[in-house]
Amino acid sequence: MSHLLEVQDLVTKFYTEDGVVHAVNGVSYTLDEGESLAIVGESGSGKSVGVMSIMGLIPSPPGKVERGKAMLNGRDLLKLSKSELQNVRGREIAMIFQDPMTSLNPVLTIGRQMTEGLKIHLGMDDDTAKKRAAEMLDLVGLPNAEDRLVDYPHQFSGGQRQRIMIAMSLACNPAVLIADEPTTALDVTIQAQIVELVKQLQEKLGMAIIWITHDLALVAGMVDKVAVMYGGLIVEYSPVHDLYAQPHHPYTLGLLHAMPKLDAKDQTRLASIEGLPPDLRQEPNQCPFAPRCPYVIDKCKQENPPLTPTGPKRFSACWRWEDIQHEKTFGGANA
Repeated sequence: MSHLLEVQDLVTKFYTEDGVVHAVNGVSYTLDEGESLAIVGESGSGKSVGVMSIMGLIPSPPGKVERGKAMLNGRDLLKLSKSELQNVRGREIAMIFQDPMTSLNPVLTIGRQMTEGLKIHLGMDDDTAKKRAAEMLDLVGLPNAEDRLVDYPHQFSGGQRQRIMIAMSLACNPAVLIADEPTTALDVTIQAQIVELVKQLQEKLGMAIIWITHDLALVAGMVDKVAVMYGGLIVEYSPVHDLYAQPHHPYTLGLLHAMPKLDAKDQTRLASIEGLPPDLRQEPNQCPFAPRCPYVIDKCKQENPPLTPTGPKRFSACWRWEDIQHEKTFGGANA
């Protein structure tokens, strides 16, 4: 069966004065119509660089996509010209960025920014594009949508600006929506509203979504599967419920045990992951998590484990995944 989006062996590097940064080191995943995938990892794990690579948004220089494929509807995005990519972005695959204030042009009205893509991608005239823009703003819950098309970004709150960004992203009915930590700059109450809004829009419009986040708790009830990234690699790939019930990688286990529990009966002390993230200027020739892992063995320091099947639709990059799956605490007795 062909997938809507299939990313294969994606490698992206940055050539800097301090050395080569190995940002993404052979990432692969798939996405089907209407499906939702979360790419989870701490800052610097490569999750945002990976999706920006397939969107053609990596600044070059210093960045360069060294190899890989990103097949969307049978076309390799990595082989498209700049003009071809511009036609694809917004129409077939769209992205919501972290900070709506820096993503919106402060000197152009919201109406001008929303109608531009509609005219380019769908060939709408000015009046039709304005009507569509107002409909999309109304869809994302912005009051007095038609009247507000003449307003500028600074006239909206942070939550409203993010709703505008979502409306802009969905205006051309893309098949895939990438949400790159869209709630980071918002307070907790507005975060919940934005997450719920995107979930509702996905159900209504039937699009596929990739969520990029550092918050494993955020994705529990909103995605079908999770790719956990560390050091530019996917270290675990699993249906979301299986991942929470029985992680197959020590990094995932550590992330889960670092999450606060709402159950008052669960008095387990929160675990911390000691040490520092890997230096991405070093080529990954060992398990990137080995220096911080309580389950490390000599083989981990000699060879980087490949992402291998560990169950139905499950994969882990760990030599000791069978031991890890039985652990109840991070750094447990079996280490």
